[in-house]
Amino acid sequence: MASRAKAKEIQGAVPGAAFPAEWLADDGKALFSARPLESRGRLHDEPPSKTRGAFERDRDRIIHSMAFRRLKFKTQVFVYHEGDHYRTRLSHSIEVAQVARALSRLLKVDEDLAETCALAHDLGHTPFAHVGEDALKECMEPYGGFDHNDQTLRVVHKLEKKYPQFDGLNLTWESLEGLVKHNGPVVTQENEVTLNELKTLWDMQLNSYASLEAQIAGLADDIAYNSHDLDDGLVAGLITLKDLRRVDWVAEIADRKQNEFPGIEDYRLEQEIVRDVMGTYILDVLGETKKRLEDLNPKCSDDVRNASRMTVSMSEEMKKKDRALRDFLWANFYRHHEVSRMRLKTFRVVQELFTAFMENRRCLPPTWLAQVEDVPKGWDEKIWHARTVADYIASMTDRLAIKEHADLFDIQQVVG
Repeated sequence: MASRAKAKEIQGAVPGAAFPAEWLADDGKALFSARPLESRGRLHDEPPSKTRGAFERDRDRIIHSMAFRRLKFKTQVFVYHEGDHYRTRLSHSIEVAQVARALSRLLKVDEDLAETCALAHDLGHTPFAHVGEDALKECMEPYGGFDHNDQTLRVVHKLEKKYPQFDGLNLTWESLEGLVKHNGPVVTQENEVTLNELKTLWDMQLNSYASLEAQIAGLADDIAYNSHDLDDGLVAGLITLKDLRRVDWVAEIADRKQNEFPGIEDYRLEQEIVRDVMGTYILDVLGETKKRLEDLNPKCSDDVRNASRMTVSMSEEMKKKDRALRDFLWANFYRHHEVSRMRLKTFRVVQELFTAFMENRRCLPPTWLAQVEDVPKGWDEKIWHARTVADYIASMTDRLAIKEHADLFDIQQVVG
């Protein structure tokens, strides 16, 4: 009883957290929430779990996948060896899931589905962050292209091989929808190799929006990486508190914190600023989303899918603040000369690996060579070769890519 009273007290203390009673169904969730018992199922039929709902099961399959474990050594901004305290794709995905769960709880929608979409969203990312993707995309232009979102779908639909009955993780329709449409309807399908295959097997309703839970996960990604890239840049010393004052709304937070804690040391002040930046985003998204829900008045999850715009969103004012922060990070962090030098090195690593594996397939590890030589019906042999090489490179951690490059090109590996 005490814990319930405490929960009500906490909710009452959060601006915008009050939830209209008319939005609630009998099960305590919002009318427009996804519900595991109403799932459209899995591509391959399986008996239900005895202990978990369908979306919980999806989440657990993500967490136990090999691709998820590899995120530990995949770059967010800094390559893995540059420091132990910077974000990786794994810590980033956990932070996205934390934001997604918080917003889902406040909006009374399914936390497990939102968490699944959040934890899975970067499974297809290459080593070396977006520079790795840019390099691989350039390499794959003659062979059907490359896109990390489609590669994520490829991982969960094809590349994970844990079950005797099927390839992939056999996630529910709702989880796959969240990976495909978390940024909105899919208008063009350029580079969407796996999606083009999946849509022949299952109607993913590409012209509609995704569930509220998937939209939450998509925006949680933006909130998390803006906040923690700011944190990593400060910790690395590539940006300073003085630099930050060029972003007006962040400068206001800094002034408020310095007045609240006179004489506070820089690191603690930086942490206070980062926390407040993230909190500002979350409260704004909560407020704007509730306004959009009031306008839409959805009675079920499909009403959210069939809306004329995204339901989960920042306000227009917050979008301007977000753009100011992104512009600042781009100019002062992502284009910092130290980051740019590492970008140059890692871009070459990916491209040279791709060229080597295309020119001499026998340089590939045996399992990947076997995949190259097992050309599926309907595939051009050269395109399948390139797609397999892209699968291998995209699966690499930063350190495996660096090791493979050294093994192939560093003569010192031979002469000792």
